[in-house]
Amino acid sequence: IQLEKMKQKQECERRKRIAEEKHKEWVQKKREEERRERERKLSKEMAEKATRELEKMQLQEKAEVKYKEWLKKKRAEEAEKKKKEKEKEKEREAELQEKKERSEKIFKEWLHNARNKPRPVLNGYGFTHGKSTGLYFCYTYVVT
Repeated sequence: IQLEKMKQKQECERRKRIAEEKHKEWVQKKREEERRERERKLSKEMAEKATRELEKMQLQEKAEVKYKEWLKKKRAEEAEKKKKEKEKEKEREAELQEKKERSEKIFKEWLHNARNKPRPVLNGYGFTHGKSTGLYFCYTYVVT
């Protein structure tokens, strides 16, 4: 009986040891699994972070390109506007010059024609500006 009890005890201890070893193995496996899971999550997060950074950089580059295009377009518009303003100013100056030349030409013509016109008789008898001058008849005399 004691031999059986001893065998039972040894068997029980052996089972206990085996159970403890299995438990230790299971715990070790579980820890290894958890560690691998953490590493996988970490690498996934790093990959997502890198992807987000890359997208952010691409978006920033795109925005910079669009800004440069907009700036180039704006400068071209400003240059076109300045060019049109200069053309308008030149047109105005040309019109003023033409007007001045025309007026000078007309003035010269008038001056030339004024020399050739007959001059009015200075102390002549007749009506000037609607008034009688020099001739004093009773019928023509107007009292003002």
